Amino acid sequence: MIKENQSLLNKINAISDIVILFISMTLAYLIRFYIFLPDTDYIKLITYIEFSIVIIPINLIIFNFFNLYHSFRTTSFIKECNQIIKSNTVLTAILLSLLFIFKLVHISRLVIVIFYFVNIMLVIAKRFLLRRILSKMRTKGMNLKHVIIVGAGEVANEYLNVIKSNRNFGYNYSGYVANNSNFEGEKLGEYNNLYTVLEKHRADEVVCALDISDAKYIEKIVSDCEKSGTKISIIPFCYKYIPSQPYIDQIGNIPLINLRRIPLDNLGNAFIKRFLDITGSLVLIICTSPIMLITSIIIKLTSKGPIIFKQQRVGLNKNLFTMYKFRSMKINNEEETGWSTNNDPRKTRFGSLIRKFSIDELPQFFNVLKGDMSLVGPRPELPHFVENFKDEIPLYMVKHQVKPGITGWAQVNGYRGDTSIKKRIEFDIYYIENWNILMDINILFRTAFKGFKNNEQIIKHNNPKNIENNGVQL
Repeated sequence: MIKENQSLLNKINAISDIVILFISMTLAYLIRFYIFLPDTDYIKLITYIEFSIVIIPINLIIFNFFNLYHSFRTTSFIKECNQIIKSNTVLTAILLSLLFIFKLVHISRLVIVIFYFVNIMLVIAKRFLLRRILSKMRTKGMNLKHVIIVGAGEVANEYLNVIKSNRNFGYNYSGYVANNSNFEGEKLGEYNNLYTVLEKHRADEVVCALDISDAKYIEKIVSDCEKSGTKISIIPFCYKYIPSQPYIDQIGNIPLINLRRIPLDNLGNAFIKRFLDITGSLVLIICTSPIMLITSIIIKLTSKGPIIFKQQRVGLNKNLFTMYKFRSMKINNEEETGWSTNNDPRKTRFGSLIRKFSIDELPQFFNVLKGDMSLVGPRPELPHFVENFKDEIPLYMVKHQVKPGITGWAQVNGYRGDTSIKKRIEFDIYYIENWNILMDINILFRTAFKGFKNNEQIIKHNNPKNIENNGVQL
């Protein structure tokens, strides 16, 4: 069944990674000695092939350590790419260390560096292709994981909706076990005869999705699954309060779930993100300086008032900071509390243009350089909006546990303009809990390709109750 399929898939992955390792080393050798820095005095290719044979076990151990030979059925491609980059970084660091320790002067260090980048690209390309093949197979009924749902309440319904809307996961819903019969699909039995059901219907996995009212059956359900040798996964009835990647501590035999895991609390992750912010903002300031210069001149010539508009926003740890924007409204009008609209009379003619393409946001690169903001993160908001929304929207204040950004996960997924703030918060929290540097790079590229075009919508002034579907431009 699925165990045999997964074992075969792991073997295919491992063998293909070995083949790619040889290809990457060969390409790195050719790039170094024939393209990048042509050199007639070089070691023969066979030396690097022999070196590749030696590092095969190291490569496999590291890849396995980073869970690259486990099931990736529900793992996002971004997360998998992040693991590939991490594993190759560790591998390359070990290889360079070995060359230094054992003084292997006949192996070019530059070849190893080139190998690092080539191997990452080829492994990612292979994994992408494999995902496409498996997705095609699953749509044709192959490589499916057969699951039985235990439960027939809200929790079970939420789980069923997820696997139905993500066919690429490859889950086949075989039916449900519950005491009532008001649930979608075939009823296979009741809680008390689960063992009989599992003997009759061979499932790859049982998903226990009980509501709190049925929690008394959990011990019997777990016992029946273990007795039949069937894998069981449990969805806690309080799952809505548990993050996607919870941090679990333990006191004695009691597990403690940290409800808010934030990768950026890690000093190393925070350093990497800050490094990206500093280098990225410097590059972007230089690249956009002609646009900012021209914009400054036109603002000065076409309307009275300062070029830069400064406004208090709520940032990291709910601290206030001054955010910079090019002034797009007539003097004294930007202090009004209402949100901007398409035909807002407060805006200047040139202000409408720079808002349309978000040119007014460019000075925020200096906020990033100062450390008040990040290139990527939840959008910062005005203090009075924060006060209004924190009581209206669950988890709203969680977004202030990281620095606000110029662009974010919600924005590149279409949640800006006339969209639900609740949805934006969901995307912001997903970003906060699942952050990695590759995710930031992905968001920046998507922002660049999609552009900064801003779609402003008409909003009632001072209407914090309109939070389900509004167009806050903050």
